[in-house]
Amino acid sequence: MIIAVDFDGTIVEHRYPAIGKEIPFAIRTLKQLQAEGHLLILWSVRMGRLLDEAVAWCRERDLEFYAVNKDYAEEKALEEGNRHFSRKIKADVFIDDRNVGGLPDWGAIYQMITEKTSAQEYYSGVAPELLSEKKKPWWKF
Repeated sequence: MIIAVDFDGTIVEHRYPAIGKEIPFAIRTLKQLQAEGHLLILWSVRMGRLLDEAVAWCRERDLEFYAVNKDYAEEKALEEGNRHFSRKIKADVFIDDRNVGGLPDWGAIYQMITEKTSAQEYYSGVAPELLSEKKKPWWKF
């Protein structure tokens, strides 16, 4: 599975442009997913020096990515002059703190990926009270 992972607010706390403290178990979980054969793409708004710092921060913790802000390592980045480069990453799963409902803890993320369950399936099994009863859609009055 190809997994795109955000950096700020997902792997580390938001301190942009600085690098915040690691979110508990982020690196450990990502390394475990890699060990199980998943390909990780670092998918971040960071560019240039700030992106290099984020990659170096991960590398210091023995986390290497399959690609960084690209679909695959050999793809030429937009700043390298490729006018057809798209920031839309092709991945099976996106891990980002901007998800609807926010970022689950890394244990939940690992379980959802390895068990191939949706967030709704995961939370309905863990804490059904977190899911609302069927309601009228907000656009119908």
